[in-house]
Amino acid sequence: MSLLFEPFALAFVQRALIVGALVAVICAVVGTWVVLRGMAFLGEAMAHGMLPGIAAATLLGIPPVFGAAVSAAAMSAGIGMLQRRGRLSADTSIGLLFVASLALGVIIISASRSFATDVTAILFGDILATTVDDLVMLAVVAAVTLAVAMVGHRSFVALTVDPRQARMLGLHPRSAQVVLVGLITLAVVAAYQAVGSLLVVGMLLGPAVAAGCWARRIPSTMALAALFGAAAVVVGMLLSWHLETAAGATIALAAILGAAGSSLVRQLLPRGVDRREKSENNAERLV
Repeated sequence: MSLLFEPFALAFVQRALIVGALVAVICAVVGTWVVLRGMAFLGEAMAHGMLPGIAAATLLGIPPVFGAAVSAAAMSAGIGMLQRRGRLSADTSIGLLFVASLALGVIIISASRSFATDVTAILFGDILATTVDDLVMLAVVAAVTLAVAMVGHRSFVALTVDPRQARMLGLHPRSAQVVLVGLITLAVVAAYQAVGSLLVVGMLLGPAVAAGCWARRIPSTMALAALFGAAAVVVGMLLSWHLETAAGATIALAAILGAAGSSLVRQLLPRGVDRREKSENNAERLV
């Protein structure tokens, strides 16, 4: 057992573990709303939409996180503009910008001959290379995410249940949607350092789906999702260390397998228990 957990005696692994736990908290809060609102495609598009900004920032020698933030913000603004002025559906707008951003990122990367090592970290993350500055940034992002989620909880619930009713109650569903998209943007930008732009959606969706099999209410779903996410980080890092695999990809896979395992266990429960809790879940989930 001591040999199994031996990696956690190293300082840089301990730092990576804390960073992973913070990413788990951020993704748990935001991922719960992503699952409830059916915004997985938007999260995927945001993750890929960061690629041009990260690539350009790397070429210019500035911190990639700034490029990721600018690129993701541009992606978010572009989706909103296409929906308002182009009269396109949400999925069509997202799809267009998703492909455009991914193509632009690949063009920028292919135009440079010095991207051989950087592109792996961009796409799949490098959690073991995170610094104290990354840890501080993620702690701030986690605090902001929790604060916004608490303040906007009622509006987010109303937006999810009935946007028209939310408008009648003066809860401004359009503003709530903008804030929610902003939270998704913040989450994918903050988490990409750990698991990469291609795998960040795994941390957004996996723990939230796993928690949704057991929790009845949104706050408890978020708390349980954070635990599932943290467990995925621990398991993924241990497997990565002993099997010599990519840490970010292993963590993301652990998160998805956790969701699959949780769903399977839930389905194996006696039907009477499942039906009773499902009916209670439908009544209480969005409270």
